[in-house]
Amino acid sequence: MHTIGDLAHRTGLTVKAIRFYADTGLVPPTARNQAGHRVYDATAAARLALVKTLRDLGLDLPAIRRVVDREATLAAVAAAHVEALEARIRTLRLHQAVLGLVARRGTNPEEVEVLKELATLTEAERKRLIVEFIDSAFDGVNCEFDGIARSLTPELPNDPEPEQVEAWVELAEMISDPDFRMLMRRLAEHHVSGAVPGAVPRPGVVAVLHERVRPLVAAGVAPSAPEGAAVVAEVSARWPGDLAALVETVNDPRRERYLRLLAAVNGWAAPESARPVLDWVAEALRAG
Repeated sequence: MHTIGDLAHRTGLTVKAIRFYADTGLVPPTARNQAGHRVYDATAAARLALVKTLRDLGLDLPAIRRVVDREATLAAVAAAHVEALEARIRTLRLHQAVLGLVARRGTNPEEVEVLKELATLTEAERKRLIVEFIDSAFDGVNCEFDGIARSLTPELPNDPEPEQVEAWVELAEMISDPDFRMLMRRLAEHHVSGAVPGAVPRPGVVAVLHERVRPLVAAGVAPSAPEGAAVVAEVSARWPGDLAALVETVNDPRRERYLRLLAAVNGWAAPESARPVLDWVAEALRAG
């Protein structure tokens, strides 16, 4: 037989905790000794050890009671607890992401609530916000944007990493901003009108910009050099509209930021920045 003191030493539980388990009937003593003290046999000691293990794993007392009283299998209780833990972990990750943003931004108290709301949107609420954004940018512009719209759609996974949540919160702020929606709408409309190719420039123009300009940027060739004038002439031949307006519009930093956040949320590789190429072309245009 084991006294409470013996069990406390063996299990690491406090005497108070063992008495609590006894008083609630979770681990009743086997008998009392001549001095009236509670004593426990090997079966009771094993039951107490199981209770401690399950408590260490985070199970609540009602669930533990069902297990030790054989009212529920340990496997069933464990499975239910896994679901609860997963939900709790998701919540903690959301809180971690929001607090991380607050710490880096120096956010004021009013903004904290907004960040929390964006981070904790349900899947249906996220989809509704995304659909509103996509519709505001592309609806009625041209059917060719269906594929582009899909490629611009963020899809936060069910079990996101904190970095994905942070990216989603910032992205959600962007797509909720009327000014950003207007920018994307203008890009789409310009693409259709032929003045500016919008969110994804026409393939021919993109090919020229990247194939011709990227090596020049890497080699350190100045935009004012003769090569700059040659590139401007070649790109202008591919694009009959205002090339300077094209470069300025596509080079809006918000567009590139959106694409980077989108990649982070969706778990894609980060896109290569187009700014060095577009900045070079813009300077070449000014030099010309």
